[in-house]
Amino acid sequence: MKLYSAPLSLFARKVEIALAEKGLSFERELVAFSQSEGYSPKHPAVIAANPKKQVPVLVDGDLTLFDSTVIFEYLEDAYPQPPLMPRDPKGRARCRLLELTADEILLRPLAKLMYRTEPEHSDPERRRQQAAEAEQAERELLDLYGMVASKLEGPYLCGAFTTADIAMFMSVLYSLRLGGPKLASIPTLQAWHDAVGSRPTVAAVALEVAEADRRLSRKA
Repeated sequence: MKLYSAPLSLFARKVEIALAEKGLSFERELVAFSQSEGYSPKHPAVIAANPKKQVPVLVDGDLTLFDSTVIFEYLEDAYPQPPLMPRDPKGRARCRLLELTADEILLRPLAKLMYRTEPEHSDPERRRQQAAEAEQAERELLDLYGMVASKLEGPYLCGAFTTADIAMFMSVLYSLRLGGPKLASIPTLQAWHDAVGSRPTVAAVALEVAEADRRLSRKA
């Protein structure tokens, strides 16, 4: 099994956690990335596998997949133990919906914070506009945090640890690393974040993301 990943790819890192949680050994190839050039040059294997030309791309024997959600579904079907999704249909649907919330609903305001790690914009007016958009995005994220906290079922989002926790943790992690709102005002969400972040598989990825941030910022 082989995974094409990237130092700061939120979605590829999701897949890394799922593979590690399932105890699956895999070869990881990190594609080229820099703060100034982004994903350049594009990896030929990624271009060939994914029309969006993005990681993650997972190769398992003669099967090649892209998109973290599709990969999650495949892993759960092909390698069901230990499970990372509920078995009952309603629980499974709630888990999928929470993953979608992390990937698509939180991502919209989160994307407004990403300029903070990019090279300084040459247009001061554009920079001021980005800062104003980021302030609004932080308010949206804080509201979304409250909604996420209301979905908790014990220490995790779906009772047991699932793909929903992986996806949501990565979105919150990226919000925090980009200067987004802290979790202190929502103690239940802070406790969830601490519980998920203490899992060895998750902690290892969070550490690698922090190290990639430091390394890339030194090169910028």
